[in-house]
Amino acid sequence: MDTRKKVAFYTLGCKLNFSETSTIARSFEDEGFTRVDFSHAADIYVINTCSVTENADKRFKTIVKQAQKSNADAFIIAVGCYAQLQPEALADVNGVDLVLGATEKFKITDYLNDLSKNDRGEVHSCEISDADFYVGSYSIGDRTRAFLKVQDGCDYKCTYCTIPLARGISRSDTLNNVLQNAKEISAQGIKEIVLTGVNIGDYGKGEFGNKKHEHTFLELVEALDKVEGVERVRISSIEPNLLKNETINFVANSASFVPHFHIPLQSGSNVLLKLMRRRYMKELYVERVNEIKLKMPHACIGVDVIVGFPGETDEHFLETYNFLNALDISYLHVFTYSERPNTIAAEMEHVVPKNIRSKRSKMLRGLSVKKRRAFYESQLGTIRTVLFESENKAGYIHGFTENYIKVKMPWNPELINTLHQVRLTEIDTDGLVRFDFVPAYEASVAF
Repeated sequence: MDTRKKVAFYTLGCKLNFSETSTIARSFEDEGFTRVDFSHAADIYVINTCSVTENADKRFKTIVKQAQKSNADAFIIAVGCYAQLQPEALADVNGVDLVLGATEKFKITDYLNDLSKNDRGEVHSCEISDADFYVGSYSIGDRTRAFLKVQDGCDYKCTYCTIPLARGISRSDTLNNVLQNAKEISAQGIKEIVLTGVNIGDYGKGEFGNKKHEHTFLELVEALDKVEGVERVRISSIEPNLLKNETINFVANSASFVPHFHIPLQSGSNVLLKLMRRRYMKELYVERVNEIKLKMPHACIGVDVIVGFPGETDEHFLETYNFLNALDISYLHVFTYSERPNTIAAEMEHVVPKNIRSKRSKMLRGLSVKKRRAFYESQLGTIRTVLFESENKAGYIHGFTENYIKVKMPWNPELINTLHQVRLTEIDTDGLVRFDFVPAYEASVAF
């Protein structure tokens, strides 16, 4: 009989959080704990929180209740960005026993000497100025891809954002450690690595505990491209002012980096970009999109956009809508603005009513559907390489092409974590793409 204590994890938010949850989970396993699914009974539940939107805050209480249903006597721990920003609020949530801040979360097993339930959560949270060291992470929960953390923190001062308050200054992993982590990921048979961080284009700053750049993001990309066994590397969100033409050119000719970029815009109005304290104007964004499409016409480009920011008039919103509609992009991630404590934007005048925010958000999500469909249609008839995933979803197996087109076919477990060249043939009623496998002799001359 296994008498080891069981631990379960739930992650809210971004790819960076997922990579850190995976690292924290391995620290538990190193101490002899058994990891179980969050829906199962466990002795300890760890919830990695997010503070980007109000909705993520609200979901925390729901997740705590889920843990309590599985085991009313379980020890519940909150870590992550919200735990750093609002530790006392989380400690007051019924059932929460321990709240750990930005630096403490990586020493989580040091706080487990006593797992007795508390009337109120115990808080261990640092001043964010103390979060000046780097802890490397990567996730390996998915058999097909891994999130590899290369950078943490941010020195930007966007008026709506709490991330610098939650994660501290910009700092990077050493190049050698990133490459070692990539090799460890590859050795486990994982085919795709997704680079993640808060501001990955700022990679190299703080690599050895100082503020200067020891390496550039381009040097990171060039070095990862040479790691043996890594089939694909995907760049996650990167700021337009930090995505240089040299990097775009390199990706266009890379052996492993895929033609997929996710570039935050936030607004198509220069007036609002200035209010947000973004470090570019929309004209630079157009230049980046045009450069990508010039070098990689088949590239997928995703966009982050915020609606309902203070001061956003109907005219500003339509400017954003028309800007995005005219731009050669592939999909949108739409965020409805929500006031975050201790941000400049939360104190701004000309607040947009929530019903107007919701209406604008719905319009942009509709535009995203239109953009994705148009991009998918532009790729029909082309030959692409699909990496198949491991989950059986209603009798289908899904996968993604190198340029982030989601495809499906009837479930076949033999395809899990394998790469195949296919010809994209039609878009299904649910918006996914059907395909035909390309014979080996044809695939060899396809490119």
